[in-house]
Amino acid sequence: MTSPTSSTSPTFEPSTTRSFAEFLQRVDYSYMDSLKVDPNATRDGRDHYPRQVFSGHYVPVTPTAIPSPEYISHSKALFNELGLSHDLTLDDQFSRLFSGDITVAKEPMRSIGWATGYALSIYGTEYIQQCPFGTGNGYGDGRAISIFEGLFNGKRWELQLKGGGPTPYCRGADGRAVLRSSAREFLAQEYMHALGVPTSRSLTLYASRSETVRRPWYTKDSISIDPDTVINSRTAITTRVAPSFLRVGQIELFARRANSNEHLEALDELQMLVKHLIKRNYQEFIDPNLSFIYQVVELASLFRGRLTSLIANWIRVGYCQGNFNSDNCSAGGFTLDYGPFGFCELFDPRFQPWTGGGGHFSFFNQPIAAEANFQMFCAAIRPLLIGNKEALTRLDEIRDGFSEVMRQELEMMWATKLGLTRYNEILVNELLELIVVSKVDYTIFFRKLSNIPEQVTDLKESFYLPSSEQVDAQWANWLQRWRNQINESSNLRVASTAMKSINPKYTWREWLIAPAYEKAEQGDYSLINELQNVFSNPYEQQSEEIEAKYNRRKPKEFFNAGGISHYSCSS
Repeated sequence: MTSPTSSTSPTFEPSTTRSFAEFLQRVDYSYMDSLKVDPNATRDGRDHYPRQVFSGHYVPVTPTAIPSPEYISHSKALFNELGLSHDLTLDDQFSRLFSGDITVAKEPMRSIGWATGYALSIYGTEYIQQCPFGTGNGYGDGRAISIFEGLFNGKRWELQLKGGGPTPYCRGADGRAVLRSSAREFLAQEYMHALGVPTSRSLTLYASRSETVRRPWYTKDSISIDPDTVINSRTAITTRVAPSFLRVGQIELFARRANSNEHLEALDELQMLVKHLIKRNYQEFIDPNLSFIYQVVELASLFRGRLTSLIANWIRVGYCQGNFNSDNCSAGGFTLDYGPFGFCELFDPRFQPWTGGGGHFSFFNQPIAAEANFQMFCAAIRPLLIGNKEALTRLDEIRDGFSEVMRQELEMMWATKLGLTRYNEILVNELLELIVVSKVDYTIFFRKLSNIPEQVTDLKESFYLPSSEQVDAQWANWLQRWRNQINESSNLRVASTAMKSINPKYTWREWLIAPAYEKAEQGDYSLINELQNVFSNPYEQQSEEIEAKYNRRKPKEFFNAGGISHYSCSS
C-alpha cells in the first residue's frame, strides 16, 4: 500500500537539537515565502476577528497563548524522528511557544503564524452556508494556526497549534480547544502512526491551569443523542505536525474563485497552490522534467493511490473518520483533523460515532466518501489543464478509475488481514456476514483469528452474545475452508505472524479514553501517559495488567452512552 512521504533532501546525518536557539535554526519557510499573502492582512498578525478573505493563500496571524500553561505530554517517537532532545520540554521558551506564546520567537523564526481558507464540499456538493458571510470567503482555519515550518534531519515539517485562538476564519468562535478534544487528537495521531496508518502527528500537549470555556457536553450516564448540558472545560493546545496541511477543500476554494473569475489573479493563485502541493508532498515521485500540465495529471494519479490505500488502512484498523468532508481530506493523502472520529468495537458496517454525521460517513461508506472527495479534487485541478485535450482525457480516466483502484486496495487489505495470498470473495463475504450475526468485537476477533484457530470456541471471547449451534456450525465450516486456503500457499505459523503484524492487539476504546481526559481536567495525567505507552506498541503483547485492562469487550453500560458511544463534534 502506498503512503505519503514528506519531501526529503539527499542524505542527512541524524542530529540532535538540544536548545531552543538550535530549534529556531531549523526554521525554513516555504508556504509564506512562495505563496501570496492576503493583501488586506495586517502586518503584525493581529487579525483575530471574523472577516472575508478574498484572495491570497494565507493570512498572517498571531496565536493567543493559553494563560498559566501546564505541560502534559509530548510524543517521544516524534521527538526522536525530528532529532529533538526530550529536555526541550523543560525549556521555558519552548513550552511558551507551544502553548501559544509566539513572542518568544527570535530570528530566523518570525513572530507571526499563518491561517488558511478552504472550501467545503459534502459528498460532492458544494456548500457556502457554513461561511458566516454566505460567500465562502470566511471559511477556513478557525482555531488552527501554523507557527513553524522547517527541516529536521532532511525532512520538511509544518507545526500547527490547534486551539491557539481566533483567526479571521473563526466565524465568531473563541478559537479555543478544550482539553477533552485536544487529548483525544494528541493520543489518536500517534496511535495511528504506530498502527502504520499515514497520519498527521502529535508533538506536544499543554493545558491552561486557569482558563476554561463553556461547551455543550453530556451529563454522567446520559443516553441523550445530543449534548444535554453545558460544562466548563479547561482550554488546551496540541501541536500537530505534518509535511503540509494542504486540504482538498483548499484546492477547491481557489478553483471556485478561478471558475467564477472572482479576481484577475484567481487562476494564477490556483496554479501556485497546486505547484506548492506537488513540491511539499509529491516532489520525490513526479519527474520535474515533465511540463506542469502533466505534473498535475501525475499528481492526480498519485493522490488517488494514496487516498485509496489510506481508506483501506482505516477499515483494516477499524477507524471511522466521522466527518470526511473535502475540507477534512488531506491533499497529501494522510489522516487529518481528528474531530468526531471513533474506532469500531462491536462490528457494524454502519458504525458512525458522530451524531451529526449521518450514515453517509459510516465505517463502510468511507470508500464512497473518499471517491466524492477525489471527484472534487479532480474538478478543482481541471482548470489548470484547459486547452490540453490529452491531459483532460487522462485526468478523466484517473477520476473514473477511482472505484476500481479502491476495490483492489480493499481486496488486498482483506486478503492480508486474513493471511491469504490472494483475495477470496466468497470467504470474505461469508466472514462479514458471520461477524455481523455473531456480534463480534472487531479488534479482538481478528487478533484471535490471527492464531489460526481450528475451533470457533477459540473466537468466542470476541463475541458480545452467545451463538447458536447453527451459527457455530457455519463457523466450523468457514474456518476449515479458510485454513485450507492458507495451507495451499503458506505455512500456518508464517501466516499467523503476518496477520499479527497488521491486526492490532489493542484498539482505541472510547470508554477507556474518557477517564483519561476526565482525570486530566483535575490535573492527573497518569492515564494519558499510560495510554501513550499502550498505543505506542499496539501489535505487541503487553503486561498482564495492561492485557486485562485494555484488551476486553465494551461493557454493556457504555452502549448508547452519550459522550462515549456517540458524541457531538469535538471542540
